[in-house]
Amino acid sequence: MKKGRQNLIKSIRGRRTKGDEEYAKPFFKWAGGKSQLLYEFDPRFPKTLETGDLVRYVEPFVGGGAVFFYIVQLYPIKEAVICDVNSELILTWKVVKQDVKTLIRLLQELQDAYDTRTEAERLNLFYQVRDDLNREKPSFDYNTYGDHTIQRASQLLFLNRTCFNGLFRLNSKGEFNVPFGKYKNPNIVQEKNLLMASNLLTHTTIIQGDFTTCLEYVDRSSFVYLDPPYRPLNKTSSFTSYSQEGFSEQDQLRLRDFYGAVANTGAKVMLSNSDPRNEDPADHFFDDLYKDFLIERVLAKRFINSVGEKRGDINELIIRNYPD
Repeated sequence: MKKGRQNLIKSIRGRRTKGDEEYAKPFFKWAGGKSQLLYEFDPRFPKTLETGDLVRYVEPFVGGGAVFFYIVQLYPIKEAVICDVNSELILTWKVVKQDVKTLIRLLQELQDAYDTRTEAERLNLFYQVRDDLNREKPSFDYNTYGDHTIQRASQLLFLNRTCFNGLFRLNSKGEFNVPFGKYKNPNIVQEKNLLMASNLLTHTTIIQGDFTTCLEYVDRSSFVYLDPPYRPLNKTSSFTSYSQEGFSEQDQLRLRDFYGAVANTGAKVMLSNSDPRNEDPADHFFDDLYKDFLIERVLAKRFINSVGEKRGDINELIIRNYPD
């Protein structure tokens, strides 16, 4: 792999070394982010991305955007479309695009407040912000963009950078419920990265909604990457609560139909998901679901588990409708 690509991956993974060129990276810590799989994805992206034949990138489950940042900084695409059902997440993406300087000012205020407090006071600040966020949720106007939108984005990023493990998790009421992370010196502002990210979003359409909303943006000049909430590896390992609604097996079937519809437009499409055969070798759910497409298994790290010894290398699936 060329050095430029290696440096980009290191930056996205937060492992940039001194002297490396700087790139924008995800501004949200995101459970299930794909930064660890970029080395596997890179040789499997369509070759026509490099030639400029694919001019639009579409990502219906953008999450933290590790693949988005990789694609838009490496390949000569002209426009991107990113989407997610999670209204809090999409709200923040929109603010980074439209009002990044105001967002940075609000984050700096929170940084200053955090840095000048004792640990006990920091804990109180964290729960005050979390309580404010959750209390306002039932009446919050997600459909109208304004100062309240920017304020909420600053609260979300503050919580994301100071909560335990950097998780984004919602309970059944749609409330953010991750506890305090006890970080001594968290970089809450990340000004330079936010400015670079905002610049990359100039030619990006940002949508809040179901993944099927993206079909109207897809044609034969598009590359579509699908990173749905994973099908649980077992009954106790589910981590699909990135939205209040979750993602059921019926949704996986809807996604299979969407995948086929995208492929029928002539677009290139790639999907990643957990491999159920990690837990049950006889579970061919995805092999059967995507039997008409190219299915590969690659090794990836599993980070989300309360039991340390259960984190480690597992197989994940990469499913494509093109050979190269």
